[in-house]
Amino acid sequence: MTETIDCAPNSAEARDIRFHLHSYTNARLHEATGPLVIERGEGIYVFDSEGKRYIEAMSGLWSVGVGFNEQRLIDAAVAQMQKLPFYHTFTHKSHGPAIDLAEKLVTMTSHLTPGGMSKAFFTNSGSEANDSAIKLIWYRSNALGKPDKKKLISRQRAYHGVTLAAASLTGLPNNHRSFDLPIEGVLHTGSPHYWRDALPGETEEQFATRRAEELDALIQAEGPDTIAAFWGEPVMGAGGVVVPPATYWDKIQAVLAKYDILLVADEVINGFGRTGTMFGCETYGIRPDIMIVSKQLSSSYMPIAALIANERVLGPVMDESARIGTLGHGFTAAGHPVATAVSLECLRIIEEDGLVANCALQGARLRAGLAALADHPLVGEVRGVGMIAAIELVTDKAAKRALEVPGQLGGMVNKALQDNGVICRAVVDAIAFCPPMIITAAQVDDLLVAVSAALDRVAADLGF
Repeated sequence: MTETIDCAPNSAEARDIRFHLHSYTNARLHEATGPLVIERGEGIYVFDSEGKRYIEAMSGLWSVGVGFNEQRLIDAAVAQMQKLPFYHTFTHKSHGPAIDLAEKLVTMTSHLTPGGMSKAFFTNSGSEANDSAIKLIWYRSNALGKPDKKKLISRQRAYHGVTLAAASLTGLPNNHRSFDLPIEGVLHTGSPHYWRDALPGETEEQFATRRAEELDALIQAEGPDTIAAFWGEPVMGAGGVVVPPATYWDKIQAVLAKYDILLVADEVINGFGRTGTMFGCETYGIRPDIMIVSKQLSSSYMPIAALIANERVLGPVMDESARIGTLGHGFTAAGHPVATAVSLECLRIIEEDGLVANCALQGARLRAGLAALADHPLVGEVRGVGMIAAIELVTDKAAKRALEVPGQLGGMVNKALQDNGVICRAVVDAIAFCPPMIITAAQVDDLLVAVSAALDRVAADLGF
């Protein structure tokens, strides 16, 4: 191994290069460049090992809604650790924080689906929750005497996680390459990105109609009796902040209802305020059978996620568990008492501090400021909703094309932003923004100044 990074042999950077395999990272390039080591956090800011301050405009990984040093969450974790540091939910066992959080989540989401939600099932990550949903849906089909009703439909550019089955639902090529994915029975239909995928002269509603017709045709081709469920993020996150066009979700849901296909709403990024309402399902009138939540649930202070499902899903599952004698699925740390206690406190903060309203208010300010950059030579599209947004970067506006190598332009702007004290995320050639939900108007303005300066710097480097 050749290390070209200039650092002391026993520094954190050098030890990271030697011992740590990173997610979503070019492993060989990392040996040469090393990591940005973050030492501490304060509000919307994080500080690296050299003391440099950054606006964390991605909330870590779309997730630290209440900021990086919320004392109430720290206190909740300490108090629960002192009282009951671990217990499980296997074999008729439970504990107070898991019971309280399950009740809270079912209550919060019941108005979103006819008949209300029934129960919550806890996992440690969104990937595990989506994987669990797949297993429960297959289990349900068997319980109903429909062993062929097992196929799942997701969308191109979707992100639903990285476990074997959840990564198959994910519609991003690099999550499939060399992993032998997707697994059999997972299908993908077109993404809802109007700017990128619409035909010339096609309106948003016409585009939405075409996407719904394509879904209908896929179901017909595969056989309606073989399709169990459809997965969708209300707003796509890791696929580039893809906001659905007008009427899209109404039309998609009509197709699913026509064929009695379950709808799984992946709210891992959208949930608990990001879209300017408590859930993305509220923003877009989505009526799910299953919801997947994580990230903002604990502000990522603790690993936790949940699957929340209605009786249409869980009734047959519970009956089948009675026939077999057990529901043979679960995770050691699922519903962990510390994680559930922290999540309960996080939800109290979101509600008591009006963070959903702040997402709507400051998100509008952020998106308006980004929209004001629309005439910049590197800006092809600005999109977003609530406190989640993206700039699609181009070098040729008419052709909607960036540099020859996909992701090169995004990487350049992302680096310029980091140099300017802003941590964002380049999704190929889109720059995504998802700052903490506590951000103020003044901090939004600081972020916008840094974005404009980074675009200008890269444009000058490219000769614009």
